[in-house]
This record gives sequence, C-alpha cells and structure tokens, in this order.
Amino acid sequence: MYDLDALRKFDLIIDARSPREFAEDHLPGALNLPVVFDEEYAEVGTVHRTDPMRAYQIGVTYSLRNIARHLELPFFRTSRRASILVYCFRGGKRSKLWTDALETIGYKVQKLPAGWKGYRNWVRETLAEMPTRLHLNVLSGPTGCGKTRLLLALREAGAQVLDLEALASHRGSIIGAIPGRTQPSQKMFDSLLLAELSRLDLSKQIWIESESKRIGRVQLPTALFERMHGGRLYAVDTPMSERVAMWHREYPHFGIDPAALVAQLGYLKALVGGSTLQKWSSLAERREIDALFESIMVDYYDPAYIRSTKKNYLQTEHAIEIRLEALDSKYLATVAGQLILGSHILPSLPRE
Repeated sequence: MYDLDALRKFDLIIDARSPREFAEDHLPGALNLPVVFDEEYAEVGTVHRTDPMRAYQIGVTYSLRNIARHLELPFFRTSRRASILVYCFRGGKRSKLWTDALETIGYKVQKLPAGWKGYRNWVRETLAEMPTRLHLNVLSGPTGCGKTRLLLALREAGAQVLDLEALASHRGSIIGAIPGRTQPSQKMFDSLLLAELSRLDLSKQIWIESESKRIGRVQLPTALFERMHGGRLYAVDTPMSERVAMWHREYPHFGIDPAALVAQLGYLKALVGGSTLQKWSSLAERREIDALFESIMVDYYDPAYIRSTKKNYLQTEHAIEIRLEALDSKYLATVAGQLILGSHILPSLPRE
C-alpha cells in the first residue's frame, strides 16, 4: 500500500496533526506544520460535543491563521517547484485545508492514502511479515564485550547492519538508559524500524545484535524477535579488562556516581543475594570502580546472559566464536573485514 522509497522522494512531507500527535509518532523525515495546535485542537473538540458547526468554524479560523504563518517559512519562499506530501489522522479535513492552500499557490501536492491511521495499520502488518524474510547474522555475547562496537565496524566495512539499540535510544540492559536522550514511543520506534528495514536489501545478509524482547520501554516486533533466534549465531568473547574499559566508556556517569548505579540495581537483591548487593555498595563507597564493574558483570550479567541465550537460541553449540582481544577501532575494522569475507580466523593483537 505504501512505498517508503517513493515517500522519501518528496521535497517536503507535512504532518498536519497537532504537536502532541506528532511527538508520539510521525513519518520519518516529516515536518510538523499543525493546522491546529494542541490547545486549539482540545478547544475544538470540546465545542464539537455541543455545537459541531461552531466547532468547525473555530477550527477553520485557527487553521487559516496557522497555515498563513507556516507559509512564511523560508521553504515556501524558495522552493517553488517542490513536490509535497501532506497527511493528518485519516486523510481528511486537516490535510485538505493544507492541500487546498498549497494547490492554490501552485505546488504539486499529494495526500497520504488513508492518512496516518491507514499508515499505522500498514506498519503493523508489514512488521509482522517483513522480518520473516531476513537473513540474519546475530552477534551474541555478555554485556561490555563490544558487540555494538563490532556492529558499527561491520557497517563501516560495508556490511548491512540493523542497529536496534540506536533506533531505541537505549543500550538494552536494565542500566542502559542514555543520559540526555529520550526513548521514542513504541509507535515511533516501529516507524523508525520499518524505515530502516526498507533501506536494506532483504536478499542479502544483515548483521544484528542479540537483544531481549524489550529494549528499555520499547518492544521488538514478535516476527523480528523470533527471526533473530533462527539466525546464524556468533558468540563474542572479550577479556574482562577490555569489558571493564568498555563500561567506563559507555557508562561514564556511573563512574562519577557509583552509588547511583548500585541503587539502580537494588531490586536485584532477590536474584543476587544480600551479600552481593552489600559487596557492590562497599565497592561503590570505596570508589573501586573497576572492581565494581567487574563484579556486576560476573555476579549478575554474565549468568543472566548465559541463561537467556540457552533459552532463546537452540543452536548455541553451533555458534561461531569470535575472540576479540581488543576493542579499538583499527582492530575491530580488521575483524569486521574478515567476517564479511567469511573468514573466522581473527587477527592476533600485536604484543609489546
């Protein structure tokens, strides 16, 4: 029903919905030029309950004023031959107001078929089917082993990569929230995921990192989660010293405030035991950060990852082992190149 490649060819995609609707989810690359803003939208809805005609009068008045202001944007002053796509919720009144104004000026304008509601139905249906056609190489391994860095190296080397943590704005573990970054809504994550999948050649291999069903507050589509577990599995192993160094790079805020890290893990007491949690608290108080990071990995993350992998990946005994002696970009570039070529003999790290 929809062709994302064709949608990308528009010079401008206008989301005519309210800012609140846009924030929850929107077409990737769309610009929010609301016909009515949140407060105006609420007012029109309230009036509509008792006087629909008056509500439409108020709505049109707001719309004409807002569209007039939007038309003062530099784009409409310089892009006279632009092709424009407009959508609202059902492809109805709000997009029609924009379309009429733009066509009167002389722009080539199209409306998104069935509006946002139709697009959302298509997203759900497509994410239930498209992942079943993926050929996945799955990087597995405990936290801090460098899976994400290897994934990025594979992309730099020319491989097709699907970086779920980047799309989710989360590192995937219970402490994986990224300071200063807000995760997308579930609907927005679905849209971003589908847009990324549409850029890939599904007839070729795609590298992906092993993930849980949930990444922070968003969930993977069931079809993708199941397809990952049937992919070709690569088991990444990295020395603990490199993993600790990786934690310092990935979680510098916990190095500054280790007590906050332990507090965040407090609910694990039933799983790891009170003595382990007390050990973490003591290490945090003494600011023995390396020992704290290592203990959290050894005492909690590693056993949990082993259990999860054995449960979800039936072919673990056939996993291709990748031993990473270091996580610097030059070494990982060499590893990535060999993986792409199909060689699993990894380079030795030069010794002093």
